[in-house]
Amino acid sequence: MRPVHSLLLTLVAGALPIFAASGWQTDFSAAQAAAKKDHKAILLDFTGSDWCGWCIKMKKDSLDQKAFQEFAEKKLVLVEVDFPNNKKQTDAVKKQNEDLQKRYGVEGYPTFVLVDGDGKELGRHVGYLKGGPTAFVQKIEGWTKTSSAK
Repeated sequence: MRPVHSLLLTLVAGALPIFAASGWQTDFSAAQAAAKKDHKAILLDFTGSDWCGWCIKMKKDSLDQKAFQEFAEKKLVLVEVDFPNNKKQTDAVKKQNEDLQKRYGVEGYPTFVLVDGDGKELGRHVGYLKGGPTAFVQKIEGWTKTSSAK
């Protein structure tokens, strides 16, 4: 039984970085470090994940779709900046999210802000975006092309 247990632990531990790399995180400082290390941009998703109807629709129609996730895994570090009604958050995450909201002047949800590893804004979209993951990926790619041309 022990060899099977060890094998399972090894497989799970080896898979964790894959899940972390493709998923949304909540620690902006860690995201900045990863973005700098991997030469990626950071996509901040300012959301009310458990109460904002347009946020939930955007997540379902674009963010949870394979086309967006594959793009994000290659090009982005994803950070959820959430302002939920019922979801539990640590005090540190709440404070960080309030600070990020002030820093980027976010007034409504959903708002997506693309930043570089230093936190410099590269692009922004406020509200729901029609067209699914294809439209959203094209918008993000437009921001990165514009910023690299500067």
